[in-house]
Amino acid sequence: MPREKNPLEAKGPPERESTVRADLRRELEHGPATAHELSSSVGIREREVAGHLEHLSRSLEARGGKLVVRPAACLECGYLFRERKRFTTPGRCPRCSSERIAPPAFSVESG
Repeated sequence: MPREKNPLEAKGPPERESTVRADLRRELEHGPATAHELSSSVGIREREVAGHLEHLSRSLEARGGKLVVRPAACLECGYLFRERKRFTTPGRCPRCSSERIAPPAFSVESG
């Protein structure tokens, strides 16, 4: 006898109508967003956002656009991570060693 499907069983990831990077770009065109906000709105893990943003940055540059990064900041001393090239939140402030860091925010500038 065939097993009946339980409607509560996990069905796997939902079908996408567009790519993750297209969804990220669409979200970023509305204004600045952090990796956490992007992961929630696009439906991917927060740790995956940085890799997609790297690729999105390159494709935007090829089309005359730009991924704008508002740098992460230390919540204790106000240090801004202006020179940081990675899209992830730093673990510790180099000035005061605090781990209370506001994450970077991203947006898209069309060219």
